[in-house]
Amino acid sequence: MHYLHNSGHVESHFESTELVRDVVIGMSDGLTVPFALAAGLSGAVNSAHIIVLAGLAEIAAGSIAMGLGGYLAARGDAEHYTSERRREEREIVERPRDEEEEIYAIFEEYGVTRAESDSVLTALKRSPQAWVDFMMRFELGLEKPAAFRARQSASVIAFSYIAGGFIPLLPYMLLSTQANALHASVGITLAALLVFGAIKGRLTGAGPWRAAIQTVFIGGLAAGAAYLLARLLSVHPSF
Repeated sequence: MHYLHNSGHVESHFESTELVRDVVIGMSDGLTVPFALAAGLSGAVNSAHIIVLAGLAEIAAGSIAMGLGGYLAARGDAEHYTSERRREEREIVERPRDEEEEIYAIFEEYGVTRAESDSVLTALKRSPQAWVDFMMRFELGLEKPAAFRARQSASVIAFSYIAGGFIPLLPYMLLSTQANALHASVGITLAALLVFGAIKGRLTGAGPWRAAIQTVFIGGLAAGAAYLLARLLSVHPSF
């Protein structure tokens, strides 16, 4: 987001939106979990068909579970906001002096004296809804969720999970030998994790290279652990 001041100075800020957060949640798990599953099965079975079927089943189950989790989390946020807003609406009527003191305390955190806060307090008291909005944002740090937020979160997370999950499975669908499919899956998935991590780091301000390396490390570690465990169990089935 860009801000242009009268002096012509432009400030550029990125606001990490809820939509971006949902894409990150869905894609990161979608890339990592099916990748680890496919790699693990490659160490235990000699059938690309079984790996694809298991991967598709995992993508279906994982996308539904992740989408439902996003839906319930967003619904919980909305219910929490509504509950807190009702409490603030009661308090400015039943305990106005306490609420006024809370406003003074908020401004004092920014070095604004009580005398300097009086004009703002007077203006807020003329508009009870604005007073409640102020308390919700600056006392509780809560923003009003969008009305469609729960459905949007569920769909974005689920579809992002599906999109990410198909990447490690594509080689098993397209290539004739399982060994080649495993190598191709590792290559394209690590590349996808690298690109995804860099984009995520750039958007969130964490730094593209640092985020890319972290994302690749986590995905590679999960897949490597699954592969080695599956190989160990297939060699020593008594475990």
